[in-house]
Amino acid sequence: MRSLWHSAWSLLAAANLFWAGNIILGRGLAGHVPPITLSYIRWTGAFLIALAVAWPRFKADLPVMLRHWPTMLLLSATGIACYNTMSYIGLNSTTALNVLLLQSATPLIIIVWAFALFRETPTPRQAAGVLVSLLGVAVIAGRGSLSVLAQLQINRGDLWVLSALGIYAFYCVILRKRPMVNSLSFLVAAMGIGSCMILPFMLWEVASGARIHGGAGTYLGIAYTAVLPSFVAYLFFNRGIELIGPGPAGQSMHLMPLFGSVMAVLFLHERFRLFHAVGIGLIAAGILLASARRPAMRLIRLPNRT
Repeated sequence: MRSLWHSAWSLLAAANLFWAGNIILGRGLAGHVPPITLSYIRWTGAFLIALAVAWPRFKADLPVMLRHWPTMLLLSATGIACYNTMSYIGLNSTTALNVLLLQSATPLIIIVWAFALFRETPTPRQAAGVLVSLLGVAVIAGRGSLSVLAQLQINRGDLWVLSALGIYAFYCVILRKRPMVNSLSFLVAAMGIGSCMILPFMLWEVASGARIHGGAGTYLGIAYTAVLPSFVAYLFFNRGIELIGPGPAGQSMHLMPLFGSVMAVLFLHERFRLFHAVGIGLIAAGILLASARRPAMRLIRLPNRT
């Protein structure tokens, strides 16, 4: 477990696997669970789980985070409240395939934010890696056909998701400014603040007549969103950013459509075709190309806490 905690790409791969499952599940829950309610339950549940695990560390780090409350509010709003709520709203009116495809715009958006905020420019190797991975995503999305790819349409749900990705890319870039506390302590605080931010909108949704429908399967799906793509995946992804920086970590998001296509084969009984293999190969090549040379400021050094 200790070796995993120091392996950036193992952590990032696991995080993206859990997030891919969340996208497929979020689409499946559309119509059964109101989107803002799902976001609120997800983060409240994740907060309670994380708090129980990390209470001693959280209590020790709380004074530091309180001194940096403006930064904590900004990170919680962008990384927790806005991004996830807007994504669930989008999943009510678009397909999981479209959302998985759109995720691959994140590395490009991160590069734009990094330049706008910190005047950081990607290396030629990183830029080439992003483009190669995007090509792989396009091959999978278009099922190996340019005509199919040309018929993919941007609808209202896609716009919600694109806006959410722009906000999340901003979060990835400014995460380096977070208080120098234990990763788990920070995650607990961010989830708790984000949950409080979502609460008024959830109450408005309930007052508008939205209700949860479905049986045990629906509640099991909600439980999944609170544990793996929330508590575990965010902990892994934040740690990955600490180890290699936001640009290379953002590049890992190309893994989501890769994992999503595999899940479609396993759980939706779709056939694995040649274009899947070509797309997966291109995505892997892009990630290897982008990560082969790390940027100069790749590591956020944190206090050594046990």
